[in-house]
Amino acid sequence: MHSTALASAITLYRSGTLTLSQAAARSGYSEDELVVALQRHGVTVREDVPTAAVSTDSPARAD
Repeated sequence: MHSTALASAITLYRSGTLTLSQAAARSGYSEDELVVALQRHGVTVREDVPTAAVSTDSPARAD
């Protein structure tokens, strides 16, 4: 199952759904171990923007 969790985490990280930290937690790997696995799979490791740094000037509206 460990390889299934890793494959899922890599797919979700690659699509931008998960941050590196989230993908590491999902896979059961440390962030450093996950970076190595991502590089082995040809996935570019991006610098994730912390949630606090995301602009909240205009709140989303549902109407």
